[in-house]
Amino acid sequence: MKASAAISAMVWALAGGASAETLTLDASAPPLAPVEGTLKMGANRAPDGTVISVNNQYLMIGGKPVVPVMGEFHYSRFPRAYWEEQLLKMKAAGVNVIATYVIWQHHEEQAGQSDWEGDLDLRAFIELCQKHGLYAYLRPGPWVHAEVRFGGIPDWVVDSVPTRSNDPTYLSYVEAFYGKVAEQSKGLLWKDGGPVIGVQLENEYNRNGYLQGRDHISKLKEIALKVGLDVPLYSVTGWDNALFPRGEVIPVFGSYVDEPWSASATILPPKSSYMFQFGVRNEKGLGAQGSTSTQDDGGRDTDITPFFGAEYGGGVPTMYRRRPIIKPDDISKMTLTKIGSGVNLMGYYMFQGGQNPPGSPTREETVATGGFNDMAKLGYDFQAPLGQYGQAHPVLNQLKPIHYFLEAFGDRVAPTHAYAPVAQPTGSDDLKTLRWSFRGNGQSGFVFVNNYVRQYDMAAHKDVRFEVKLNGKTVTLPSAGVDIKSGDNFMWPVNFDLSGINLLWASAQPVTKIADGEGDLYIFARSGDIAPEFAFGPEVTVKGGALKDGLRIVSTKAGTGAVIKATANGKTARLLLLTDDQAKHLTRVDLGGKAHVVLSDAHVFGNDHGGFDLRQTGKAEFNFSIYPAPDKATTGDTTLKAGKKDGIFTVYQAKVPAKTLTVELTPLRPAQKAPPLKTYGPRNTPVVPEPESFAASAAWTITVPSDALTGVADAYLDIAYQGDVARLFSGARLIDDEFYNGKVWRIGLKRYAGIIDKPLTLTIMPMREDSKVYLDASVRPQFTDGQVAKVTSVTLTPEYGLTIMP
Repeated sequence: MKASAAISAMVWALAGGASAETLTLDASAPPLAPVEGTLKMGANRAPDGTVISVNNQYLMIGGKPVVPVMGEFHYSRFPRAYWEEQLLKMKAAGVNVIATYVIWQHHEEQAGQSDWEGDLDLRAFIELCQKHGLYAYLRPGPWVHAEVRFGGIPDWVVDSVPTRSNDPTYLSYVEAFYGKVAEQSKGLLWKDGGPVIGVQLENEYNRNGYLQGRDHISKLKEIALKVGLDVPLYSVTGWDNALFPRGEVIPVFGSYVDEPWSASATILPPKSSYMFQFGVRNEKGLGAQGSTSTQDDGGRDTDITPFFGAEYGGGVPTMYRRRPIIKPDDISKMTLTKIGSGVNLMGYYMFQGGQNPPGSPTREETVATGGFNDMAKLGYDFQAPLGQYGQAHPVLNQLKPIHYFLEAFGDRVAPTHAYAPVAQPTGSDDLKTLRWSFRGNGQSGFVFVNNYVRQYDMAAHKDVRFEVKLNGKTVTLPSAGVDIKSGDNFMWPVNFDLSGINLLWASAQPVTKIADGEGDLYIFARSGDIAPEFAFGPEVTVKGGALKDGLRIVSTKAGTGAVIKATANGKTARLLLLTDDQAKHLTRVDLGGKAHVVLSDAHVFGNDHGGFDLRQTGKAEFNFSIYPAPDKATTGDTTLKAGKKDGIFTVYQAKVPAKTLTVELTPLRPAQKAPPLKTYGPRNTPVVPEPESFAASAAWTITVPSDALTGVADAYLDIAYQGDVARLFSGARLIDDEFYNGKVWRIGLKRYAGIIDKPLTLTIMPMREDSKVYLDASVRPQFTDGQVAKVTSVTLTPEYGLTIMP
């Protein structure tokens, strides 16, 4: 920062008043050319000749740079009957790579007994990915963590041999398991014309003891190739002193916005999740279990590997000792910040929540079995974009515009470099310095701004402009200073090609483009309260544009009719500016084989009929707007009415039969005095109560109407309660459980259709007032006589569905 600018900023900070800020950044040096051949990957040519290749900067498919969006979905934690529906939801959300742990113990609970049927049918899952044009990325471990017992390695292996090493017996077991994974994916690998493009070896591997270290990863890759898992990409997790052989695998990285595994019972310090990263990929707080390494191979290989992510948390798990509530902004604003840091594969863990399958013993990770965390026996919702029962959580809408941007413009983003501004925060706890970066190629790029940190207020910045030095020219935007509030987070383009017309810059965020018969329509979103401007050269003709400082600048009110048309040299560019809220409710779908965009408060996703489905809870009347106007749209039994135009969008309405659902809650037994809490380990953290302690639980019976699922897509049992551990039983069978975190516990009933004809039993283990578990302050219970175990309400909420066909 120039001395005068620094003094000005200091005066403003001390006075608490407004002073102009021009923030500067030098992005004039173009990125170094990508280097090929730095990595030894597997077979990468499909039968049709399409090649997947990776250089030291980015991934290419068919010779085109891409920035994929990868989402984790554990098939063995979700009923097979609904796999296809959830994959379609992920696709509609802009996810194009499906990552899945292949959890060994789920398939081979007992030695000599291997199960790959039903909910464990990996082959069927991969085939569904292929059917819907989704890539698949297998993560078979053998140690996966995944918050499961022994990290997913079967008990019979753990009991008999040293694991996670080159012990010959252990490797023979691993080879047999990998062989079964290869059998399941035979003919479905990329080289065979299938969707499987990658394999992750092990997970969080940083052990360098006897028969361990880099040679173990080498051996796992050797075994994978031996059994036939020959794929274009091999990866390992790269954080927390990872160990792996140079050039043989790609390290992948991540970030979580809270740390449920932490021993802290208070709000954590500001997370590096919200920092732009320049030259580093690892982050503090993303730890692994059992670390013995002092090396950092992830950092060592930044010169030969691209910056890929696999575990940018789509939420966080609820663990016994720490139960944070994650807000949509926490995830979406971390995501945009990571893209602004140079991430070239945006991988989420989890994107689809799930539930542990039944097992004996149960499959969850526990401190009692040597794990670092205590998990619920079954529930693994993760507060992910798609929840444990397939429901859309609000964060989904905030991520979609980012994913659509990467899908439409990834070829422009991938080859760019992340440039640091002159003035940078001193650390993640610096909440005053504005955080921003520029991803560019010397001539064009994107300004990224993040003024958001979870659970902390950021300094507001008044009258801000950004000065970006490019190769041969300096660009300053916007035309006048803007106010950036605490919580603002956005990305603006610089020298952005609009079908042959150059958009010099915009103070609005590009979302996607769609072909509508007249060419490409570029869709932008307003950035919060900041006035949107689009700047062109003086040679461009645009309605409403005014010359200012040699630029033709146009501003318009955001909305469905806010189309800007610019012409120059016989070419025409069109763009549509939506409000920020409209962009969050925008979904890309196909209708009759043609791409459309749909605006709706309902959850929209593609279906298997060449159309799309809408789902919403509690409301039987559907409203949606679509562009371009469809040639034809029907719903089958339901009348679909076309309304007036909303700008360029065609409006439709449909009403399905409404349903009133009631549920009967009957007290069964009161809570007893909960036994004293137990703590464990060197940090003396709370551990889950022992089985005998649950005798103190209060209990109720819940009677669901026999026709609860008739005529609806699903019915959600919504339980508002206070306590420590909640469990739901059908007879003696546990069907779901969770640790109290202050949110309403939502349970989808369609998967339990065969057992809800009889009353269910709800139990709540009391939470003691002296409990040391972390809860958000806003949901700390009110205690009576030193504990609490109560139900506030139990309701049954219908989810309505509407299918649109061409």
